Amino acid sequence: MKKCIYLLFTLAVILDSCGNSTSEKDRYINDLMGKMTLREKLGQMNLPMWDSKAMTDSALVSMAKTGSIGGLWNFNGNADAAHIQKIMVENSRLGIPILFGADVNHGHRTIFPIGLAMSCSWDMEAIEKAARISATEAAADGICWTYSPTVDICHDPRWGRIAEGAGEDPYLGARVAEAMVRGYQGNLKDSTEIMSCVKHFAFYGAPDGGRDYNTVEIGRNRMYNDYLEPYKAAIEAGAGTVMTSYNTVDGIPSTGNRWLLTDLLRNELGFKGMVVSDANAVSCMITHGIGDLKESSILALKAGTDMDMNSLGYIGTLEESLKEGKVSIKEIDNACRHILSVKYDLGLLNDPFKYLRVKEEDKDATRAEHLSFEREMAAKSMVLLKNEGHLLPLKEKGTIAVIGPLADSWPTGKGTWTSGHHFNLNSVETLYQGLKEELGDAVNLLYAKGCPLYDDKIVSSHVGEDQFRDNRSDEDLLREAVNVAKRADVVIAALGENNHMSGEGACRGDLNLPASQRRLLEALLNTGKDIVMLNYSGRPTVLTWESEHVPAILQVWFGGSMESRAIYDILFGKVNPSGRLSVSFPYSAGQIPYYYNHLRTGDPFEKDWVTEFQMMLSNYFDTPNNPLFPFGYGLSYTTFKYGDISIDNTELHRGGEVTASVEITNTGDMDGYETPQLYIHDLKASISRPLMELKGFQKIHLKAGETTTVKFPINEELLKFYDSSFKKISEPGDFDIMIGPDCEHVQSLRLTLK
Repeated sequence: MKKCIYLLFTLAVILDSCGNSTSEKDRYINDLMGKMTLREKLGQMNLPMWDSKAMTDSALVSMAKTGSIGGLWNFNGNADAAHIQKIMVENSRLGIPILFGADVNHGHRTIFPIGLAMSCSWDMEAIEKAARISATEAAADGICWTYSPTVDICHDPRWGRIAEGAGEDPYLGARVAEAMVRGYQGNLKDSTEIMSCVKHFAFYGAPDGGRDYNTVEIGRNRMYNDYLEPYKAAIEAGAGTVMTSYNTVDGIPSTGNRWLLTDLLRNELGFKGMVVSDANAVSCMITHGIGDLKESSILALKAGTDMDMNSLGYIGTLEESLKEGKVSIKEIDNACRHILSVKYDLGLLNDPFKYLRVKEEDKDATRAEHLSFEREMAAKSMVLLKNEGHLLPLKEKGTIAVIGPLADSWPTGKGTWTSGHHFNLNSVETLYQGLKEELGDAVNLLYAKGCPLYDDKIVSSHVGEDQFRDNRSDEDLLREAVNVAKRADVVIAALGENNHMSGEGACRGDLNLPASQRRLLEALLNTGKDIVMLNYSGRPTVLTWESEHVPAILQVWFGGSMESRAIYDILFGKVNPSGRLSVSFPYSAGQIPYYYNHLRTGDPFEKDWVTEFQMMLSNYFDTPNNPLFPFGYGLSYTTFKYGDISIDNTELHRGGEVTASVEITNTGDMDGYETPQLYIHDLKASISRPLMELKGFQKIHLKAGETTTVKFPINEELLKFYDSSFKKISEPGDFDIMIGPDCEHVQSLRLTLK
């Protein structure tokens, strides 16, 4: 029987090359499903978590013989995937292989910067290459399916999982999403290309209070115009799977929401692939108050969730529900077909061992090349927020002190979520270790911890500081740091979050620097030494006090395997910083949720808050409306001058195109990258439209003194929006066309759509 199935697949592939791929794929899957029992179909829909202790050979053989498993998730390469697949193929009646899935979110063996950081590179080619490398390394460990990219737009940095996505803007988020899908999947023809999974569907980045797993309540208009575009872009780029989200949409959990998964995802967005629940999301519907596991499984299946991750609801209850007439065999067949289609597209039905032939000694063959690129990627992702008096770049001479709880005790480069099974705490250098290696004897490099990461011992333990806790008193740590600083010419202060303070389950109510670190920073500033602050974080944090007192601030995020070397490259001028913020940094947490592309209010406040406050308008008593650092912002070691913007025609006819242009000159004495950004504003529409929306950007390199003209094509598609009926339309009228280095520093001219 198994040989027959493989011969059928080979025949299908031959016919595919003759131009009849869709029908032959369907024919192959239909033939296979015709041989499957109900239990085997439900087994394909079951995705348990890999458990090396419980899943012994005998347990796996039992799963295979009963046809009760379609794949394994959280599989990180620790076990012999080839051995597991052999058990599954040889002991199941039809020899159907399983999927091996893992969260390869920002790297595998090579750890890349977190998603939010990479989006700050505004470099889609680099982001695609990072995903390509991640896929290659994961595939070499037998992983054929990654639960990435995370495309959730987020306006609330209290939410820990803002670290995984691409920030606050749907246009930039869409470009990142499609780049990552292309990088992971390629054309799915060879054994280095793996299936991507777009998550989380949908609108997961807007939870009440910025709390993970919490309720999402936003109107349909905002769903479509502010959040939907990255999902749509990823699907159009060919993403083969989509993951449901934990939140409710219109009061119905996403995993059981038919409007979301069938009407919107399949019928409107045209998604043809497989929908998998998030981990335990089917059983989580019980806590939403929807019903018991049996009722939740019925609702999820009918909504369009094909594969149940870890809840055991489908495999445990749907057979009975079918007998009771509460679900249909057609609904089960549709789900099973979507899963088999993924296995077909991956080539597993023809070759179950496609991803399982790499020898251990060959898995790190390109490691040096990958690490070299990761170093470049990390540097591209870091954003220079302040550089008063041109303190940076530093000179490689004299005495430099590296001080702070993140300087030499925590490998922040690990980031918030990595699957690489070769990772351990010592496999990523600390800042001090990396700088020491790079600077050698040229600099007298000093170190002091200075303070604990967090004052509260309970929180400190929760975020993993116990393994690095210093037994000295806080007073002794601070005294040592001040004495070390006094001996130095310049101080590098390594402060902020460690990588356990962001990510899933790591939401924060207070985004200020922890009190222990603030005391340290104040003491360092009181020494009178020049201070360079490195802000480690997986989210925008509140840096208002720091920006007023610290002369230089570099946002380093969590930078991956080569984080410390990339920081060296920027601090000492080997690389000119080019990162630009993909998310606004708030002036205070009270502004949250904050995002640049907001609607115009009924009574807007349009003056400078610092000089004037006015009652009865939309402003705060004690906080400006604007952020501390705006979307698109980032400094360089050189300077760029923008000429006047122009447009070749002030009227745009439907189906036509006009071009907006601006001349940009590198007016400094160092080569560098600049990222001119195109924004639009629809002055009058059938619904209220944002004050500005990103609609284009280019990352250009200019040598010192060089001038170039940047051109942005503008067509009708860029001017479209979702109307009150949720149809994407354009309306005739006037638009402001804006170009600048960030959203707050733009020039504008008027365009009319006829």
